[in-house]
Amino acid sequence: NLVARSQYVRLPNYRELSSQQEEELLKRHLNRVTDTCIPEEEAIRRIERVVIDEWVAAARKKERGFPHEFLYTILKECRLKKFYEIDPGDSWMIAAAHKDLPVFVPGWEDSTLGNIYAARCITGAITDVRTVRSGIEYMIALAEWYRRMSQDSSIGFFQIGGGIAGDFPICVVPMLNQDVVTTLVPEWGYFCQISDSTTSFGSYSGAVPNEKITWGKLNIDTPKFIIESDATIVAPLIFAKIL
Repeated sequence: NLVARSQYVRLPNYRELSSQQEEELLKRHLNRVTDTCIPEEEAIRRIERVVIDEWVAAARKKERGFPHEFLYTILKECRLKKFYEIDPGDSWMIAAAHKDLPVFVPGWEDSTLGNIYAARCITGAITDVRTVRSGIEYMIALAEWYRRMSQDSSIGFFQIGGGIAGDFPICVVPMLNQDVVTTLVPEWGYFCQISDSTTSFGSYSGAVPNEKITWGKLNIDTPKFIIESDATIVAPLIFAKIL
């Protein structure tokens, strides 16, 4: 983590925590995600203050941007530099910002920053709710990107984990082919997922790749792979080999 790395708290025995112990974590402003607690003040609030300034300034100038674009601006201007706890050269976010890497963030509205943004709109600090562009606009931007990039090369889909982060982008293909229709695009060139989810009724994260054929996301000949393991271990190994 670029910010507050040393302040995160690990709880390997998280399954044994009582309700009272969970409440104590809340009082310490430690928000638990499985075995790791995010330090609210050191991680979230430090970033919040800088991001809110960026949102408010954009609203006043009647400018709009995607969630990641505001963060890119902040990182390029080194406005969080005093809080860095790792070498910036090891931060994927900083690298992405300087390369202007296309990023599509589904469900941002359900994130901590999304909640903060909604709160600032309610209080009136941000005068135009449209200042941060929406998830629908992300899909439109993704569609434009996919159409453009798939003209010259096949695009693979490498998924880490599951949920909306996986289903949102993969759906751009059936959306273009079944709903827009005007110009058909090729299905994803390959599919690989690292997941520890098991197949169950209604589960997307644990669904086998062949299920995606029925939705028009993949075709019969698409190379398909599922790696059933811990992504925090497997993904770095794959990236080290490929990159």
